[in-house]
Amino acid sequence: MTDSAAKGQYAIREESDERSLRFADFMRIARELQPLVAAEADEAERLRHMTDKVVAAFKEADLYRILMPRVIGGAELSWGEAMQVVEQISLADGSACWCLMVMALELCHSAAYLPNKGAEVVFANGKDVLIAGQGPPMGTARPVPGGYVVNGHWSYGSAIHHATVIRTGCLLLDGDDKPVMSPFGIPEVLVCHVDRDDVEVVENWDVIGLLGTGSHDYKIDDVFVPTELTYLGESREPVRGGYLYTVGLTGFTAWGHTSFALGVGRHALDEIARVAQTKRTVFGLIGEGAGFHQRYARAEAMYRSVRAFCYDIWGDLDATLARQEPASLEQIALLRLGMTYVHEVISEVCTFAHKAAGGVSLRRSVLQRCFRDIHAGTQHVHLSDQIAQDTGKVLLGMADKDATWTIIGLK
Repeated sequence: MTDSAAKGQYAIREESDERSLRFADFMRIARELQPLVAAEADEAERLRHMTDKVVAAFKEADLYRILMPRVIGGAELSWGEAMQVVEQISLADGSACWCLMVMALELCHSAAYLPNKGAEVVFANGKDVLIAGQGPPMGTARPVPGGYVVNGHWSYGSAIHHATVIRTGCLLLDGDDKPVMSPFGIPEVLVCHVDRDDVEVVENWDVIGLLGTGSHDYKIDDVFVPTELTYLGESREPVRGGYLYTVGLTGFTAWGHTSFALGVGRHALDEIARVAQTKRTVFGLIGEGAGFHQRYARAEAMYRSVRAFCYDIWGDLDATLARQEPASLEQIALLRLGMTYVHEVISEVCTFAHKAAGGVSLRRSVLQRCFRDIHAGTQHVHLSDQIAQDTGKVLLGMADKDATWTIIGLK
């Protein structure tokens, strides 16, 4: 599909036995990789980034490409299918899942929205291409002949250690170095693609949770980026691929963070169930206490309820997109509500597991990692109170009739 022909011409993905097998293959591979991911988790935390073994295994299995358009070498799974695949990795290690979902999103969004000439450049090396970076405009893109000069300092460059391309959000400036305003009344964000060699990584990822993600700061100083390696961050009309990609960055990010949280919650519950049957305190075996039984049952109910809620939301969205209909304002609100709520629930679930474990999670352990990782995840900007308040406004029917979702909330 050419750039000029993109609007309104998204291909419906045909349901077929072949496609179902592809999804089943990814689920099988993800489960088979769980022992490796779990075994490498301590080393990833020591290194402060994913190990080469895990990254190589993900590349070989095409896990980074589960959401990329088929026309550019991806699997183009539905959102719900891809969520199930990524969730399997989170059952083994939260940091590995975080890096997988970040790179899957970065690859997917760039593959769907880059102009044709730019896509040819960025994806020239096939599955060896790995993209990381940050979307918020912590830098600027100043227009010059043929492109832009990019400058800035960004935080939280998750998975940047293994990236070959840095995809980064910039405040788009006009010829007078003033911000360009979008139709939504907010500054326009330009997504720019920069070669990893032109980026300075600031080694400062010394944190409480998600240690293995390597989410260091990075700097870009006076780097020229050709126009074809850029696109507007709030774009909703993909250049290639199916209707899947019309949800924009708002939907993309909600998918990634929801997938991560669901897996961490299940991992914590499975681990506390195991510990409870082996760990003794001065009061006896943890798993023999009636109080523990009651609290564990409640935690299971919380987890299973929020998981069902999330998959109901994403299943409804997938059905809408399959009919080539745009997501409604309420559907996007529910995606963002689900993302917020699942972190609240899993935070409570992991806190229960931490308290019930009889001191196990005071030391480095699976339970401690789950506890640390989910509470690190709750600090993300997309889980801010302001965005949660916007979802309530939409669900109450109090949003303006011409309101639309942007990456930072309702406008």
